[in-house]
Amino acid sequence: MKALILSGGRGTRLRPITHTGAKQLVPVANKPILFYAIESVVAAGITEIGMVVGETEAEIREAVGDGSRWGARVTYIRQSAPLGLAHAVKEAEGFLGADPFVMYLGDNLVREGISGFVAEFKDRQPDAMILLAPVQAPERFGVAELHDGKVVRLVEKPKQPKSNLALVGVYLFTSKIFAAVHSIRPSARGELEITDAIQWLLDHGAQVQPHVIDGWWKDTGRLEDMLEANRIILDGLEPRTDGTVAGRSQIIGKVVLEAGATVEDSVVRGPAIIGEGARIVNSYVGPFTSVYRGVEIRNSEIEHSIVLEGSRILDVPIRIEDSLIGKDVVIRRRETLPKALQFMLGDHSEVELT
Repeated sequence: MKALILSGGRGTRLRPITHTGAKQLVPVANKPILFYAIESVVAAGITEIGMVVGETEAEIREAVGDGSRWGARVTYIRQSAPLGLAHAVKEAEGFLGADPFVMYLGDNLVREGISGFVAEFKDRQPDAMILLAPVQAPERFGVAELHDGKVVRLVEKPKQPKSNLALVGVYLFTSKIFAAVHSIRPSARGELEITDAIQWLLDHGAQVQPHVIDGWWKDTGRLEDMLEANRIILDGLEPRTDGTVAGRSQIIGKVVLEAGATVEDSVVRGPAIIGEGARIVNSYVGPFTSVYRGVEIRNSEIEHSIVLEGSRILDVPIRIEDSLIGKDVVIRRRETLPKALQFMLGDHSEVELT
């Protein structure tokens, strides 16, 4: 069995962060989202991985390499244009061949992993299996309609959903999917939809089985979803202190302090993670905050946020919260301040508070 991990999306809903980097490499709990997908696939016993890439191919290649660090072998597949999930499958046919495969969207997180899902597919041997989860806003997703436990219809982002069961970004297919992706036509938005391909299978008598998950899943395409994923992952971390805690500092609750990190005269209240070489000085880092490597936070307060590598938050007396702050950003204080602060800042930004 092989895996197809899709990491070519543009990430328009996470701009400006994704103007300068791949959305799949934005870290959640200081680990790129894409790495969770690779780990999940390998944990399910699949080590032959096709990585579908687009405009951010060079960045993805640099981060993932040949896959050997996970005990896998990664083959890169350049999608000629961002024309939909079914188009990505179509262009990966040469790599996949006749083998069954799992398709995993690289910006999705399934906390419990996919091992049980893969085992069920191998045991039941349907033509396709789709992973479903109940959601509050099904109109944002592909939606499955079930009757007596069987899939009867799939609709991509319906205006009036007839079900609250969204397609999670994990699918299992046999080679029958290739007949479908070669037969369907582009949707109104100009893409070959994977929902249309699965519907084609249904219409032509193929066996498509649903698997409704009970656990936690997130599509991290929006800021609020990214922060919630960060919160959930942080809450499951085992605390450890590999860095330095100095002065009157307090480390409270589940906190991971990576090697080379320094906390001086500060309070870090977990769940939180402080990355390699980060410096927290005379500051407060509150719950559900991920501080990536090389970050400096001085005379400031932050919580429920993600701060990417190399950024500096200096002398900001009003607490920052619910924020995603890109690489090498500088936030510093001037004389007058607003009453509340919330940021989503792209890489290399500089903000002066006036």
